[in-house]
Amino acid sequence: MNRPNAVLHAATTLLAFAALIAGCYRPQLDHLNAEYVIDGRRIRLVDGVSEVEAAPGSAAKIVTRYFGNEMRKDLDGDGREDIAFLITQDTGGTGTFYYVVAALAIEEGYRGSQGLLLGDRIAPQTTESGRQNIVIVNYADRAPGEPLSAQPSIAKSIWLLLDPATMQFGEVTKDFEGEADPARMRLDMKTWNWTRSTYGDGREVVPREAERFTLTFSTDGSFAATTDCNSMRGSYTTTGNMISFGAVAATRMYCADSQENDFAAMLASAHSYRFTSRGELILELQADGSAVLR
Repeated sequence: MNRPNAVLHAATTLLAFAALIAGCYRPQLDHLNAEYVIDGRRIRLVDGVSEVEAAPGSAAKIVTRYFGNEMRKDLDGDGREDIAFLITQDTGGTGTFYYVVAALAIEEGYRGSQGLLLGDRIAPQTTESGRQNIVIVNYADRAPGEPLSAQPSIAKSIWLLLDPATMQFGEVTKDFEGEADPARMRLDMKTWNWTRSTYGDGREVVPREAERFTLTFSTDGSFAATTDCNSMRGSYTTTGNMISFGAVAATRMYCADSQENDFAAMLASAHSYRFTSRGELILELQADGSAVLR
């Protein structure tokens, strides 16, 4: 090999080696190296981590990290596989806030969404694919009124749909026919609200403040409830679709015109349960009655 060719060969080899090294250290165009919006602030992950000043000149840092629980599916209908997953954010205090985000696959890599807050110091479980473009996030949280120091024990699920135009998640309303899948529903999947009870004699009881009557099942056989006056705790047992409530304890505040007794009577007379494709929990009651919770 003559000298010019040798020099050219050596230069080509060095350039190729340099390109290889640069490629090894260049941030990859994946969901761990994309930009997301968390509480109005743009956050760019680099290898799954972002660390920025909480305020200009502040020693406190806002640290955002990839957590995981990935679910991959086409979220915007373009034929590409997208990713939904969880991230955490620590703002310098005692809290650790969990968000669900999406990364849409584009020609240049991934386009990050706005984050949707799930809660502070929750216990993430799984992220699942729902019907069509729905994302289902399952996690454990605390019962209403419990301090943040308590261990999360109440199972929850949130159904989400991403709007590709705004890159925001919206919660799916599960109260229309055909949306929910009764075969996949569980007692501990969410906090239920009592909406009405009907009885064999034609009597119907409708809570005046349905949002105050909640029922939350835990996987350890306990339940927590709130009414328009007090809170309740107790146990429940199931065999197949049969159910019974027992060992109920409640706070003892007096409230005029409370419908708490109707709620307690509903629990006491429940003997079986089922789910509907409207996303409802139906408690079958004695004397041909039933109660609907959503």
